Amino acid sequence: MGREETEMFRIVEQFETKGVPESVAAHGNGHINDTCLVVCKTDSGYKKYILQRINHDIFKKPAELMENVVRVTEFLRRKIAEEGGDPERETLRVIPVKGGAPYYQREDGTCWRMYGFIDGASCYDEVKDPQDFYETALAFGHFQKMLSDYPAQTLHETIPDFHNTVSRLAGFRKALVEDAVHRAQEVQEEIRFVLEREKDCHVICDMLAEGKIPFRVTHNDTKLNNIMIDDETGKAICVIDLDTVMPGSALYDYGDAIRFGACTGAEDEKDLSKISCDMELFSVYTKGFIEGCEGSLTETEIKMLPMGAKVITLEQGIRFLTDYLEGDHYYKIRYPEHNLDRCRTQLQMVKDLEEKWELLQKEVERYL
Repeated sequence: MGREETEMFRIVEQFETKGVPESVAAHGNGHINDTCLVVCKTDSGYKKYILQRINHDIFKKPAELMENVVRVTEFLRRKIAEEGGDPERETLRVIPVKGGAPYYQREDGTCWRMYGFIDGASCYDEVKDPQDFYETALAFGHFQKMLSDYPAQTLHETIPDFHNTVSRLAGFRKALVEDAVHRAQEVQEEIRFVLEREKDCHVICDMLAEGKIPFRVTHNDTKLNNIMIDDETGKAICVIDLDTVMPGSALYDYGDAIRFGACTGAEDEKDLSKISCDMELFSVYTKGFIEGCEGSLTETEIKMLPMGAKVITLEQGIRFLTDYLEGDHYYKIRYPEHNLDRCRTQLQMVKDLEEKWELLQKEVERYL
């Protein structure tokens, strides 16, 4: 057994697992946290767990993050049990450290947490079938419904101002003025596109501040691969990756899913003619999300769903462009213009949403 493997077993031994740990191996393809699959041997067979190192560079306050996760999952487990569901498969189970803490901090400062493994279910990285997208929408909508009576503003902001589009715009303006790596001159078209939509950046933030839409518990990373789909039934069963669960708007979760899942091209596609909003997928997701919410959305929220898609897509474009202007220190890149290509796909998606605006509005009005 190598030194690194020995260290991993020492970390596993800190947690309240059942059985004797037999293997620890890298698992999945997440971009933020280091994830391992742990297999323990018990008297009756094998028990699996997910072990993760929390990315301290992004999540500066792991104690607050894990407090959020524990509070939300315990709330969900009670709700699921009351409704006759299976809490072991329909939400995450945090495995405590021996002594009861929700995570383990090593002497080197790294923080580790463990979840129970959900057998017989998989995650998908891309939309291969409209039905998968519909199932994802149902799951994220149901997540909203289940947490609709949770006091959202008692949760910590794990990443402050994460979906504060006004703040993102201010950061962009600062990067533009400083022009640290002298790139502003080459992206004047993209800069102009963003600045022309300054009013859009204020819409959701202003509505939340004015009480026109409610603060809710939001997931804030509603990609397809954050849903566990049952291998036998093809039904979505569990929302995972709760690191960015915090107070926000349902429009954020809906909008990010449309931005990522209904787009006809890759996030870094160079040929912008391939980038548009797939109206079939938009319709499928809208139907699933509203059905999953089971009447918990207000009429105003339903009307504003297309704006959620537009604002979150614009926000992501601003984030990519800001990082490009600052020298690519936040997002990992594979080539010098990678963030610029990512920015351009987002702005093209915004443009296409604007061109289809009446169609988008008619689609959501069906559910009023």
